[in-house]
Amino acid sequence: MSLNRALIFLGPPGAGKGTQSKRLAAVLGVPHLSTGDMLRDAVVRGSELGRMAAPMMERGELVPDAIVMGMVEERIALRDCAGGFIFDGFPRTIPQAEHLDRILARLGYGKPLVVEFHVSAETLLRRVAGRWTCSVGGETYNVYERPPRVAGICDNDGGKLIQRADDRAEIVRERMAAYERQTKPLADYYRDHGVLEVIDGTAPVEDVHRELLGIVRRTDDKRDGHL
Repeated sequence: MSLNRALIFLGPPGAGKGTQSKRLAAVLGVPHLSTGDMLRDAVVRGSELGRMAAPMMERGELVPDAIVMGMVEERIALRDCAGGFIFDGFPRTIPQAEHLDRILARLGYGKPLVVEFHVSAETLLRRVAGRWTCSVGGETYNVYERPPRVAGICDNDGGKLIQRADDRAEIVRERMAAYERQTKPLADYYRDHGVLEVIDGTAPVEDVHRELLGIVRRTDDKRDGHL
């Protein structure tokens, strides 16, 4: 089973994209890519685009699409992406998707495979707003689905559990609303292009992983003419 293309995961915060993209990338032997990692790497390497982005990142400003897309093109042109790659949380807007389509065509990757994680707003709120992290070892808990044995204390090292600012309920609702406004239209864009698959993101982690493997296998067979 091969990928040999871009695989894009769509879904709101807490849908499971990060967990599944890293796991699938390891199984398929392809890079797991995020624009945040690309930006930080470019700054560390001191590339031309990195030098342009560094002062904006230091000021907390959004890096313009022109720079982001330039970094994306540089990254996926590298040898380790030849067998395909997985994008987690990118693209975020239709202009980015359109630009990415042009880059993929120019580099010979063809159309991407896009998977949307469908999860109800109630489930997302429980997943994200219920998340607490150990201040010592970084172990993650969920007060609804995987609570610690003693409230507020890590099972492993006794560290105090803390909640990230962007995991608080009011912030989660804002992030979900921003996703609906800005990123959700991407599903319609990719559906119109005939490359969208939808999965149930509320299913157990193992079930979602198996379904993703099935989607990759099925689309790979179709592309090779093995219907």
